[in-house]
Amino acid sequence: MDMFDVRIHAMRQRKNRRRPFEVRWHVGGRGKSRSFITRRLADSYRAELVRAARQGLPFDPATGEPVAWASSEGAAVTWLEHAVAYAAMKWPHVAAHTRAGIADALATITPALASTSAGRPPAMVLRAALYAYAYNPSRPAPSPGTETARALAWAERHSLPLTDLQDPRVARRALDALTVRLDGRRAAATTITRKRTVFHGIASYAVELGLLPANPLDTIRWKAPGAAITADRRAVASPAQVHAILAEISRCRPELTAFFGCLYLAALRPEEAVALR
Repeated sequence: MDMFDVRIHAMRQRKNRRRPFEVRWHVGGRGKSRSFITRRLADSYRAELVRAARQGLPFDPATGEPVAWASSEGAAVTWLEHAVAYAAMKWPHVAAHTRAGIADALATITPALASTSAGRPPAMVLRAALYAYAYNPSRPAPSPGTETARALAWAERHSLPLTDLQDPRVARRALDALTVRLDGRRAAATTITRKRTVFHGIASYAVELGLLPANPLDTIRWKAPGAAITADRRAVASPAQVHAILAEISRCRPELTAFFGCLYLAALRPEEAVALR
């Protein structure tokens, strides 16, 4: 069968289908098709097929895709495997603080991209194991303890295939996980943004390696829910307490009285109060 006889057809939309956008093509006279949930993903996949055909790459008659796409590694890469490779790729080129941020983000996302919750280790144990071992390639770490080893083994067994991110429901599940802290409370907006940036970066790296046809996060309209912040009255000083504090500051460090007075009376941030003249 001719591995270079490739004809790629126009994409078609089929209504009332869970994956309505279908890409169709022929390899050596044999018809092939693949369906997608969104038009953008279908367009991206078709564009990659067209690019491969124009480059004269051989196509596999069995799968219908370019032979180069069918590497033994790319066919069954899991989220965890790709995330570990991404951390190792980024590690030599970023500062220590950024490394910690990458590991933290990946350790947050990974539990949400598991095929089941059965037998799941405690959330804190799983997060710590992923952060300290799976996503920390900087130096050889001591052998993990029994509990940590079990958590890592569970994550390896149940990590979803990377290609499942093309399902918006799976991607949204991971995005929603970024908004919650281990204690169940809402994460800070800056934390959510930082972790989403890492998530987008790792998906883009998958596109670069040919493991995904397009970045699935680009097709999802998702906005982090606003944090509902309620002040605990027990942690807020009363007016009488604040005036007593200011009086003591005036006695000990009079030059700082105006600084702390502005924080309370004008609700200034410390950096704003420092800048006053």
